[in-house]
Amino acid sequence: MATAHPRRNLDHWQERVDLAAAFRWTARLDMHEGVANHFSLSVNDDGTRFLMNPNQMHFSRIRASDLLLLDANDPDALAGPGAPDPTAWGLHGSLHRLCPHARCAMHVHSIHATVLASLADSRLPPIDQNTAMFFNRHVVDEGFGGLAFEDEGRRCARLLSDPGVKTMIMGNHGVMVIGDTVAETFNRLYYFERAAETYIRALQTGRALRVLNDEIAEKTARELECYPEQDWRHLAEIKAILDEEGSTYAG
Repeated sequence: MATAHPRRNLDHWQERVDLAAAFRWTARLDMHEGVANHFSLSVNDDGTRFLMNPNQMHFSRIRASDLLLLDANDPDALAGPGAPDPTAWGLHGSLHRLCPHARCAMHVHSIHATVLASLADSRLPPIDQNTAMFFNRHVVDEGFGGLAFEDEGRRCARLLSDPGVKTMIMGNHGVMVIGDTVAETFNRLYYFERAAETYIRALQTGRALRVLNDEIAEKTARELECYPEQDWRHLAEIKAILDEEGSTYAG
């Protein structure tokens, strides 16, 4: 079990365990991108110190003790052994430096989110409960400029400056989801991929969509935001399954 592991004396152990579980489950759901894509979690008050996955390590193998502890203001972060992936540093370092409300950030190229990001109109209309969850709460990045090195990372971070916007559909790229905790952010990431899949499959029928009106869509989004305990219970169940399987995620 996670609480019995001798490495628990590492800084921010519970946060490490939660983040490692999210990596493992993202791989289980086939929402990963080989050894690319990144999750990060702030661990200090101003958000500039954060945990992130090691450079090009597969999500299915990441353990709590593997996670890097980085400082967004460290000019030497990319120097020396154990440096993070340069695009991860550009995107997540910029986000944690410029958007202190983005405590946790998860970026993937999951299939349905990326299909949505590849459409000329990448907005997600409210056609069911899951899609309504993101009504007025997502932004579409229309200015893809290549790999997310420093300049591109800063440009992307500015699109999440509004604390009310928790999801960025990265045109021609993928999706970035932010939140206060690992549980909240992973839950949002999971439901965004489900929502994108529902929308894409609905489009594939070629039939007219039943789109919710703005009043009901906003009401549904607010109700889902306040739904009690779902996010942390979702993550707790994931950890329980991994523990029962003897997973090494908490190592």
